[in-house]
Formats: sequence, C-alpha cells, structure tokens
Amino acid sequence: MPCPYERSSSIEKMITKLTYLLLICLAVLLTVAACSKPGSAPEPANIAGASPSAQRITSESVVKADAQPIEIPAGGSADAIVRLTIQSGYHVNANPPTFPYLKATVLEITPSDGVSDGQIFYPKPVERKFAFAEKPLSVYEGETDLKVSLKAEKAAQKGERSIAARLRIQACDNQVCYPPGAIDLQIAVNVK
Repeated sequence: MPCPYERSSSIEKMITKLTYLLLICLAVLLTVAACSKPGSAPEPANIAGASPSAQRITSESVVKADAQPIEIPAGGSADAIVRLTIQSGYHVNANPPTFPYLKATVLEITPSDGVSDGQIFYPKPVERKFAFAEKPLSVYEGETDLKVSLKAEKAAQKGERSIAARLRIQACDNQVCYPPGAIDLQIAVNVK
C-alpha cells in the first residue's frame, strides 16, 4: 500500500506541472491579444530601399492642385486657371476618359457670394500606351491647366472672396490605379 505522503507528493507535482502549463497558455494568449490590437503591428519592412511613405500611395499624395487668383468685373466674367501638378511616374485620366469605366478628372465649383461657374475647359490629353490596356489611354501628366469661366452677378458685392472648388481624380502609375480621391481648394476672386 502506498504511503499517503507519496500520493500527496505526486499530486503536488501534477498541480505544479498544470500550473506551469496554465501560465504558459496565459502568456501565449496575452501575447496574441497584444499583437492583434489596432495600431500595435510593426511597420512593414523597408523593401528595396522604398521609404514607408512610398508604400502608402494615394491619388491625393501624387497630385497637387493650385488655383491662380482672378479679378472679375461686376456683371462680367473671367477665366480661372487651376494648375495640376502630377508627380513624375504617375498620370490621371483625361476628361473625357478613354473608356467609360475609367474615372475622369473632374473640377467642381461651388457658386457663392454672387459668383458662379460657367464652362470648364479641360486640356488636350496625352495619349499613352500601358501594358494593362488594349489601346492608348488619354491622360494628363506633369503640369497641366484646367480653365473655368467664372461669372459675377451685376449685384455681386465688390471685394475679395474665396470660391470653393473640388478636384476629383484617380492617379495611376504604369501598373496600377489607386483609389479615386478628391482635392479641395479655394479660388481667390476679387469682384471689381
């Protein structure tokens, strides 16, 4: 017959082993939980010398838009120029685009303070052949100007104001198109 002390000693050893096993499981669960929290994941490795910002390309990050200030006589009109600067190696689709499923570059003006928009003139596109398309695409690259005719009502209050505009774009490189984006800008208008 086994000694009662021997039985309690083997039970203690089993409890100790179970306690260690439980602690190891708890440590693994806590590690997994900590790694799955948003924002706790490490940054992706720097592949082939690319900077981390180059890995997060958006349409808005490769296209800049700037509007030149204009003067409009009350009751008259003038053309505003919106200059697009598209980073080298990227392009945006022309307006109109080559295919209906492509997202065209579109300038939208919000009329206010007695100033409204008329016709928008999109520049002549560049034709480029890409491996992913069966025929050349109409695109804008580098620096290109959009022209919009703005009209001031006769009763428009004289003085300076800003007219809100939004440029809708979809930037692409030679291999992929990025999600469409929008750039908000202001056109400085002085009604004389």
